[in-house]
Amino acid sequence: MKGIVIAGPTGVGKTELSLKIAKLLQGDIISADSAQVYKGMDIGTAKITEKEKQGIKHYMIDIVEPIEKYSVGDYQKEVDTILKEKEKENKNVVLTGGTGLYIKSITEGLADLPKADKKLREEMKKYSDLEILEKLELLDKEAANNIHENNRKRVERALEVCILTGKKFSEISKKNVKNNNYKFLKLYLTRDRKKLYDRINKRVDIMMEQGLLEEVKSLYDKYGGETLKKINIIGYNELIDFLENKITLEEAVEAIKKNSRRYAKRQITWFKKDEEYISLDVEKMSEDEIISKIQKLYSSKLGE
Repeated sequence: MKGIVIAGPTGVGKTELSLKIAKLLQGDIISADSAQVYKGMDIGTAKITEKEKQGIKHYMIDIVEPIEKYSVGDYQKEVDTILKEKEKENKNVVLTGGTGLYIKSITEGLADLPKADKKLREEMKKYSDLEILEKLELLDKEAANNIHENNRKRVERALEVCILTGKKFSEISKKNVKNNNYKFLKLYLTRDRKKLYDRINKRVDIMMEQGLLEEVKSLYDKYGGETLKKINIIGYNELIDFLENKITLEEAVEAIKKNSRRYAKRQITWFKKDEEYISLDVEKMSEDEIISKIQKLYSSKLGE
């Protein structure tokens, strides 16, 4: 089975193109956005509306409440289940979004690591940062050397995996397990950096006009600021600070723009590092040219 990944930074124009490609392939769309899995977070995550879906099936949107923990492992399991169903239907898919790790979990798989062990985690609390690092060094010197000594959470996880599996974290964490039969053509969209940042700034202004503050206040009243901040979504964190009188509304809006631009920069770096991605500049090519190129790549790279 075949699929297309349409990735890229926030605000680059993934949604519109993914709809057009899904129509051409008569396929379904699977979201790869770690923020859009949360119910009630609509405006700030630029969630597609029912009308905008144009009758195309969309998956992995509105999956969990903001109080629930949701990991890349959870995402992988749910999407792999969907892909098994799509395979039975002989249906192609478009995987689109800007969360690189979510996409990677589907196109390449994840390491098969054990779940966290509460008893072991409690035991680890007795030790200092240095003691934990020394324990890891005894079991896995490579992991101890590669993880920053101040990143206690990561050191603990590596040590936990070593203890639970009897194997080296540095070795098994590199062995990804892919649990679906889809081959993916991986594309990422780009545009001039300054113009992208202008689009992001304007999009934040539009979100505010659409009622982002009211959306955040409603969620804040329902769940509380501490709970919402744990999932760390741009747009919500900054406006929570405003609601808690830590900053002005103007400062909150500017912070959303700044943090969104920084996030876009990190996304660009992520996709550029992966050599399997083919870059498409949406400003240097017309929409028809882009679609034509995707169709040719789809056939030549993945076969008919």
